[in-house]
Amino acid sequence: MLPIPPDTLPPFERLRAVVHCLRAPGGCPWDQEQTHSSLIPHVIEEAYEVAEAIRSGDAAQMEDELGDLLLQPVLHAEIASETGTFDIDSVARCITEKLIRRHPHVFGDSNVADSDAVLVQWDAIKATEKGKAMPAGYLQNLAPGLPALMRAQKLQKKAAKVGFDWPDIAPVIGKIREETNELEAALATGDKGELEHELGDMLFSIVNLARKLGIDSESALAGTNERFTRRFHSVEQQLTANGQPLGTATLVEMDAAWDKAKQVERH
Repeated sequence: MLPIPPDTLPPFERLRAVVHCLRAPGGCPWDQEQTHSSLIPHVIEEAYEVAEAIRSGDAAQMEDELGDLLLQPVLHAEIASETGTFDIDSVARCITEKLIRRHPHVFGDSNVADSDAVLVQWDAIKATEKGKAMPAGYLQNLAPGLPALMRAQKLQKKAAKVGFDWPDIAPVIGKIREETNELEAALATGDKGELEHELGDMLFSIVNLARKLGIDSESALAGTNERFTRRFHSVEQQLTANGQPLGTATLVEMDAAWDKAKQVERH
């Protein structure tokens, strides 16, 4: 058994010490087996759980989930330090220098009018930083690891910065109608590849509408997922109360229970 790092250490240093023990001989077999690659799903999952905690407005839950997320860079840095690649101090130095470098309006003599100008300046500095491989095109390498819905909105936002954007909502709605018609035409062919193509175009157009309305598409869909889950649970409860477990009720009966769940929410 390894000694527990003393609670007299500063909180972050104690966290580093605990993670070091977990990876050390005599530590935790699971933690010892982890690699940068094996931890990818955990980084993503923890980030989404932080987002959900923020949406909930529960400060205690947010604190807990941020701790889970904080563990991920500390663990990655511990793994890297074992081969001398980098450590958490070098990670901290890197982001600190980047923040100073990209905020000349705070730490230098640059003048910016508003947050939009800050973002333009950020992108300009990022593009000129030494040692950064320049992408082949304006949108190349833009957050390729993001979920498709989030990346679509980022791609559209960046394209809009150089003028590739409709001036108002009307043509965006028209584009959605156009894509809906093309999807219906693809349905008639039964070609699955064409259907996937047209459905993707339709989703992209809907994300564009969200962007034009100032709505984050990922958050909007997350809210709908939560409402669907909540209402379906109500349907399940109603059916169970009537002696009808899931799978035994007709669609008409389930629709009636669904409508009742919606009415209850509205009141």
